[in-house]
Amino acid sequence: MSRPELGTALLLIARQAIGEEFGDGIRSAVPASLLELPELHLPGASFVTLRLAGELRGCIGTLEAQRPLLDDVRHNARAAAFLDTRFKPLSAAEFPKINIEVSLLDTPVPLHCASEAEALALLRPMVDGVILRCGGRRATFLPQVWEDLPDPKQFMAQLKRKAGLAIDGWNDDIQLSRYEVRKWKEAPDQ
Repeated sequence: MSRPELGTALLLIARQAIGEEFGDGIRSAVPASLLELPELHLPGASFVTLRLAGELRGCIGTLEAQRPLLDDVRHNARAAAFLDTRFKPLSAAEFPKINIEVSLLDTPVPLHCASEAEALALLRPMVDGVILRCGGRRATFLPQVWEDLPDPKQFMAQLKRKAGLAIDGWNDDIQLSRYEVRKWKEAPDQ
């Protein structure tokens, strides 16, 4: 299947899932032919990012494939709109103004590194999404975060902060994994 066809389906599915929360008057339709795409029925991991006037308005996702991609995108779209604790739930007035981005994650690959310097040398800016685990804490940055944090040291410091760790040091218990994404986003005037 072509990349644009999958992207179109994922964006419409995400918009429909959010729209359903506001009732039939706002719901977006997903053509039946797109819902039949085989990839949508295979396990997939996705992140749905919402932006309003260019600013982040919600972002929720799944790091590992646990359910069909269709269900994962629907769940994450609703969660990004209504359950991201950094924001108030999306309003019906905001819904037509948001831009949706869907990222489809590859399977994470462990990075074996004994120090932060080694980790920084292994990272591929603008390519890698990174998962940091340490004890019971976990955080991730999608590859898109490199646009705001292009310096690997700063990227890692903010990822550690997000996980609730000190930004100026390396804990030997830190485990890193990286992943790539395919992403699609609505046109800005959507």
